[in-house]
Amino acid sequence: MAQVKPWWEKWDPNKVTLADQSVDDSWKYCVLQGVFWGEPENNKVTGARISSIFVIFGVSTLCTLFPVVAQRVSWLRVNKYVYQFARSFGTGVIISTAYIHLLDPAYQEIGGFSCIAQTGNWAIYSWCPAIMLTTVFATFLVDLFSAFYVERKYGVVHEEHGDEIADAIIGNAAAHDHGHGKSSTVEHAQDADEEEALEMGSMVRVGPDDKTDKNSLTHTESYTVSETDSVEVEMSFRADFGAFLVLEAGLLFHSVMIGLNLGTVGKEFSTLYPVLVFHQSFEGLGIGARLCAIEFPRKKRWWPYALCVAYGITTPICVAIGLGVRSTYSSNSYSVNIVSGVLDSISAGVLMYTGMVELLARDYLFNPNRTKDLRELLFNLFSMLVGAGLMALLGKWA
Repeated sequence: MAQVKPWWEKWDPNKVTLADQSVDDSWKYCVLQGVFWGEPENNKVTGARISSIFVIFGVSTLCTLFPVVAQRVSWLRVNKYVYQFARSFGTGVIISTAYIHLLDPAYQEIGGFSCIAQTGNWAIYSWCPAIMLTTVFATFLVDLFSAFYVERKYGVVHEEHGDEIADAIIGNAAAHDHGHGKSSTVEHAQDADEEEALEMGSMVRVGPDDKTDKNSLTHTESYTVSETDSVEVEMSFRADFGAFLVLEAGLLFHSVMIGLNLGTVGKEFSTLYPVLVFHQSFEGLGIGARLCAIEFPRKKRWWPYALCVAYGITTPICVAIGLGVRSTYSSNSYSVNIVSGVLDSISAGVLMYTGMVELLARDYLFNPNRTKDLRELLFNLFSMLVGAGLMALLGKWA
């Protein structure tokens, strides 16, 4: 049985002219972009290509592990400003990756002016931004319902800041309208609260000679505090770890495609190789700094190391796969453009949400523990801009 050729192989690009009306315009558009017929480049296996597997694995893994190890090993402890630089630098790298290294390539692969967007069902809608939008909302829903699950499980009431502000405004207005009547009511309530507190204090006060009750009270208090702290630590861990997994998933999708491209690229290898070493190192530093901010339970202390190795090994594995399929894989083929464009769009949506909400907003806008020192704040912002700027500069080559 004869194999049915895809529709784009109905015509020979060497025999078709632009004026030929019998040929689809979309086919001509794709030919001009070099899609469909992009033959694999002459990329013989050399020592440099094989070395890229080990160099990228070693450098990216070490950069990812360093903040995690330095936090736990006393003689590797770094200055506070070094840690803050790494964390803020990583935030800038991640945000820059979303916009420069993911959003722009996604538009080139399946965006409105790409070959893919001129063919079939890809031509009926703007799928590239639609995938990004869907991913942003999917990430938001995962974040929201994860927090909702944690709150329900531990019986914690979410603080509704908007309602508190509204109550404050309404309370101020009522006080203005009623004048002294409101003040007297408030004073009466305060007096009642003070009396109740004194009564409670007298009920639990232990005399100096009552050692049994004192020991009992101390044990109860310590147990209650310990139990509360344990719940709070568990809640914080689940929330932070869930957000981090979303972040790393977006970066791993990206690492898969750049690994395959490095393993199959031809003349551009000599430029792409060193750029990707820096690229993966900067991203790894950001991941490691983010892992340091998560307080892992004692039984899960090995998780950060496993996550660091998972990030470090993803790109080298894909480089090895690329070297294995280099004779048949073309980074500019129709199918590869679709797969790469969809993955880049998903990763861009994930990192856009994570970078803006989980990193920028949580660290700088809604963080009650944010530094009050202006110099320290400016240092963090400068570090973040340096990371974003350097990663954006790398986008010129990769």
